[in-house]
Amino acid sequence: MAQQYPPFIWHNGAIKPWAEATVHVMAHALHYGSSVFEGIRCYETSKGPAIFRLTDHNKRLFHSAKIYDIALPYSIDDINAACRAIVKANGFQQCYLRPIAFRGLGGFGLSAQTPTDVAVACWDMGAYLGAGVLEAGIDACVSSWQRFAPNTIPAGAKAGGNYLSGQLVAR
Repeated sequence: MAQQYPPFIWHNGAIKPWAEATVHVMAHALHYGSSVFEGIRCYETSKGPAIFRLTDHNKRLFHSAKIYDIALPYSIDDINAACRAIVKANGFQQCYLRPIAFRGLGGFGLSAQTPTDVAVACWDMGAYLGAGVLEAGIDACVSSWQRFAPNTIPAGAKAGGNYLSGQLVAR
């Protein structure tokens, strides 16, 4: 079954059609993993959609960006407003939100000067580990791969590159 994407995404300050939120193939983040992100649940309530600990999540986004010296061109209030706006634009009552900031197209090399792109996407994710897992459970294993040591890279940052080892286990 093909992935169904919502109609809109917030990208660099504006809500735009999902397909128009593009990144150049030479963006710094694609080559060096220079991105930070959050994953936030939004729940349906009797008072409308409620985003779980929105400010706390976005404070962590800003903390992660500071660790990697990624200057964010928006405030926490701006990102919070973007999260609320994209949920509303897509008409969701419940969803998963993904604020992400990454170094875009600019110079080349590890310490190149680049602009920071920011996006907030949301979609209906459903159960994280798949339908029926609460009833049937999951298969789990112990991986032969070890997580990186805390003195190798900042494990406290929620950065794109920090999740590469998890992909080895998940496949």
